[in-house]
Amino acid sequence: MRPLTEEETRVMFEKIAKYIGENLQLLVDRPDGTYCFRLHNDRVYYVSEKILKLAANVSGDKLLSLGTCFGKFTKTHKFRLHITALDYLAPYAKVCRAVSFATGDEVKDE
Repeated sequence: MRPLTEEETRVMFEKIAKYIGENLQLLVDRPDGTYCFRLHNDRVYYVSEKILKLAANVSGDKLLSLGTCFGKFTKTHKFRLHITALDYLAPYAKVCRAVSFATGDEVKDE
C-alpha cells in the first residue's frame, strides 16, 4: 500500500471533483480526523490516518484491503469510481438527482 503519485492524485481528484466540486477538501479534512487515499493493487482506498498507522504492521502481500474502496485505475490509467464511494460522496454532492428505475425518468431532489 503506497501513497498516490502526483499524476494519480490529479486524475482521481478531477473525477471526484465532477461530483462534489470544491467540497473535495472537506472529504480529506473531516471533523472526526484526517483521511487519506492509498493505492493497493490498482485500487484506491479511503482510510483514516489512525487506521493507516495500525495497518503498517501488516505486510503488503498479506493485506487484502484497508478502508473503503473508492475506485480503481484501469490499464490505460483512467480512474473509475466504485459504488462503495457513494456513501462518502453523497453528503458533498453538488446536485442530487435520482432516476426512477420503474419509468427511467429523472427526478430532481430540491
